[in-house]
Amino acid sequence: MPYSRTDIDDTKTAKVYGKNIDISPKHSREICHTIKGMKIERAKELLESSMKLETPIPFMRYYKKVGHKKGLSKWFAGRYPVKASKMLLKLLKEAESNAEYKGLNTSKLRIVHASAYRGRVIPGFMPRAFGRASPFNKELTNVEIIVEER
Repeated sequence: MPYSRTDIDDTKTAKVYGKNIDISPKHSREICHTIKGMKIERAKELLESSMKLETPIPFMRYYKKVGHKKGLSKWFAGRYPVKASKMLLKLLKEAESNAEYKGLNTSKLRIVHASAYRGRVIPGFMPRAFGRASPFNKELTNVEIIVEER
């Protein structure tokens, strides 16, 4: 599957693509928005502390009915998306491994592109009363991360 950014130099960058991951598209979008532009070590620290429920991830687009969280700067609403943080941390480690394989300096890596969007939908049904059924679909997520040596 092609990446959404094509204006990158392949000699200085490493890519990773997670296809059809079983995480929330909304949570992964907010995490990608937060870690974009960070150094890879700082992003890994943020995701690990978010999984320990210490540092909240600011929710800038999907903030309806999301409570205020202490420790957010410049924003009020946030959450601790543990499952999405775990999968994105795994993808960041894969991107770092890809960069190391290419011969890039892993201490100088910066996330230049991180995006998450909806993947395929696995249809499902929930049985209801009187022989009826309601749709209960499972949404999957596609995530792409590009890191660059700077």
